[in-house]
Amino acid sequence: MNPNRDARRGGGTATAGDTAGDTGAGVPSVPLSEAKAELFKAMAHPARIRSLEILVGGERSVGELQPLVGIELSHLSQQLGVLRRAGLVTTRKEGSSVVYAIRDPELVELMAVARRLLLGSLSQTRDLLSGLQPTGEDR
Repeated sequence: MNPNRDARRGGGTATAGDTAGDTGAGVPSVPLSEAKAELFKAMAHPARIRSLEILVGGERSVGELQPLVGIELSHLSQQLGVLRRAGLVTTRKEGSSVVYAIRDPELVELMAVARRLLLGSLSQTRDLLSGLQPTGEDR
């Protein structure tokens, strides 16, 4: 681990409580901040977020997801591949279809928290903007 690199990233040096991963099998541990960044990077595309929002309601095949996400099938497959490689979704074959599902229920909660956070922020912005609207006295 390079403490200078981690310090530049604002992560400092990692301690046992600040890492993700298992070092027992020769797999290097990763600072938790880096693991979190990778998680959010994997989600950082509107089509991936939309796919996850749909999958919150239950598993779906790629063919079912495509019209709901609203992008070309080849592009959707690429975006779902990012989510799969990040371990956010699981896949199974059903005949000739590939069915996707959210792997961990905690992701469902993360999506709900993000929604509440954004709605709260938008509500505050709306309230601020409404306070700037001219009243009858300002005209």
